[in-house]
Parts: sequence; C-alpha cells; structure tokens
Amino acid sequence: MTSLLVIIVLVLLAVALWQLTKIFDLTQVGSNVDSSEVATDKDNDIQGYLMFGFLAFIYIFTIYGLFTWGPLVLHTPASAHGGEIDFLMNITWVLIFIVQAITQVLLHYFAFKYRGKQGQKALFFADNNKLEAIWSVIPAVVLAGLILYGLYAWTNIMFIDEDEDTVVVELYAQQFKWTARVAGEDNVLGKANVRYIEGVNTLGVDLADPYAQDDIVVSELHIPKGKKIHFKIRSQDVLHSAYMPHFRAQMNCVPGMVTEFAFEPIYTTSEYRELPYMIEKVANINAIRTKKSAALVAKGETALDPYTFDYLLLCNKICGSSHYNMQMKIVVDTPEDYKAWLKEQTVLAEQVKAAATPAPVEGAMEADSLKVKETAATSKVVMK
Repeated sequence: MTSLLVIIVLVLLAVALWQLTKIFDLTQVGSNVDSSEVATDKDNDIQGYLMFGFLAFIYIFTIYGLFTWGPLVLHTPASAHGGEIDFLMNITWVLIFIVQAITQVLLHYFAFKYRGKQGQKALFFADNNKLEAIWSVIPAVVLAGLILYGLYAWTNIMFIDEDEDTVVVELYAQQFKWTARVAGEDNVLGKANVRYIEGVNTLGVDLADPYAQDDIVVSELHIPKGKKIHFKIRSQDVLHSAYMPHFRAQMNCVPGMVTEFAFEPIYTTSEYRELPYMIEKVANINAIRTKKSAALVAKGETALDPYTFDYLLLCNKICGSSHYNMQMKIVVDTPEDYKAWLKEQTVLAEQVKAAATPAPVEGAMEADSLKVKETAATSKVVMK
C-alpha cells in the first residue's frame, strides 16, 4: 500500500511540474525570446561544462559504490577451482576499469574541447588507417587473451576423470525445491525416469536397476571435504540453474537431459564459519537483524532468528513465483563425519518398501490371536 501511495505522489508531482512548465511558457509570450533553436556559444559552453560534471558524477558514484557495496561481494572460495575463477574475474574487472577510466575521460574531454564555437568549422577526413588499426587490434588481442585463458580455465574445471575416486551425487530440480540423490557403496546412480515417479519415489528412480538399491535420497546434502564431488543434474519441469556461489559452481538444469559439474570442497562448514571475514559478516548481519527484530517486536510480531552461515544450493534462473525460495542446505563434513552421516541414512529402496507395507490396524493382533486360540480349542475337541 505504501509503494502505491509513493507512485501516486510521484505521478502527481510529474503532472504538476508539467503544468508549471506550460504556465511558464505562457508568461513568456510577447517577450524577446530566441526561438531559433540554434545553439549559441553560451549554450555550447554550458553543455561542455556539463560533460565534465557528468564525468565527475560517474567516478564519484563508482568510488562510492566500491566502498559501500564492495564488502558484499563473495570472498574466499570454498572449492579447489574457486581461486582460478576469482583470478579470471579479477583480471576482467581490472581491464574494464582501466579501459573505462581512459575512454570516459577522453570522451568527455574531447566533447568539451571541441564544443561548437561561432565561426569554427570541424575538420573532416574520410578515414585514418593507423587509428583504425590501433582501436581494432588492441581490443582484439586483449579479448583473444581473455577468451583463451577462460577456455583453458573452463576446460580444467570441467574435466572429470572417469577413473578418479569421486562421490557421485544427483541434484534434482523441480518447482520449487531441490532434492539430492547420493550414490551408495557402488558409487553408481541407478537409472531414473519421470515415468517412475510415484509415492515416496519422487525422483523417478528405477528400483529394478541393481545400481539403484543403495541410492540415498535427501533434502539436505552432506559432502566430504578434500574429495571431488561429481554432480549429475536433472530437472523435472522447467529450466533451472544449480548455483553454489561459495563453491564457484553453476550449471543449468535442463529438462530431458543430464548436465554435469564437479568440484572439490576445501573447507568444512565449521571451518568456513571461523574465517575472519565470515565472522565479521555474520556479526554485521545479526546487528541488522537485531534492529529489525526490535521494530517487529514493537509491532507485536515475532523477532527474527539469529543468522548462521551455511553453504546453499540456489536456483539462478527465474523459474516461477517461488524461485527466490528455491534453495537447499549443503553441509561439508570431514571424511569421518561424512561416513557417519551416510550410515544414518535410509536407502530409497527401503523407504519405498516401508511405504508399500500396510500399517497394522489397531485391534488386528487381538483378533488374530483369538482366532488361533479358537482353532486350537476346536482341534482339542476333535482329538478327544
């Protein structure tokens, strides 16, 4: 409601300013006003100085943004390949800032220096091969270098050695939740198809497949530190994107096909929580939440819970109305804790079997026992 009122007020202000402009134009009728619409030297000087003003605005806002929103960017990567991704990103940012600084200064300076003046004629020339070669070759070389390095980094990251000892995990996307399937002791996922979705088998796993007998389906994924995790990704309905920001990992989830990504976690969840930058970040978030909670409690509403850092799997494609809430907690354990967690899980085959077994009806045991006793008594009578 508040947003609607703000919009209405802004619209009314715009209408009022428009009407004031019309009134001002009417008051100028009959006065000596230059209506030729040809720029004078004074007009050109004003425009030239405004170009410098706009240039100052660009850089002041850039510096302000770096100091204000700089701490919000992702910090230490939690995967082995994350440093390579960050290095490539930092090179790109540095090049962008250098080029932007040079080109914007030159653009606005020349707009001021060569502004229109009475009696001044612009120099015209059809082409300049030297200049065209410079501004074509330099960007081409820089971009080629970035692209080649990016392809090299991407190839290294995406390479998955089939003989390497990995943990195979399936990420299953659907509106609007994630489900994970961890391969059991055989480290091979069973076949799956949406036609097999029924009851607790929400991923459509083919339980006739021998490899599916030890698969584990969970809504909170645990993975071990120091071992490569081989993700196989499916989507049930629309295009999603599996995004794990702290691991610098993202891969589209495409209906009808399986996409893949792999990375090695290098920090457990508890280790990452103890990083100095994360401690400071959590403290800042909780300070904001404390202020917000005070306002909520004053209105009689429930206070916000304190924030604790967790790795998250997010959806990075706008997949529907609840896209913003499509996330799953990922816990990175030590190898020992991961093995203990695996032992606590129930395989999907047992879950399906338990769901298919009818629950005993209250009183059924008593009826069966009575029937057995009656049969025994009848037998004794016959024998006599």
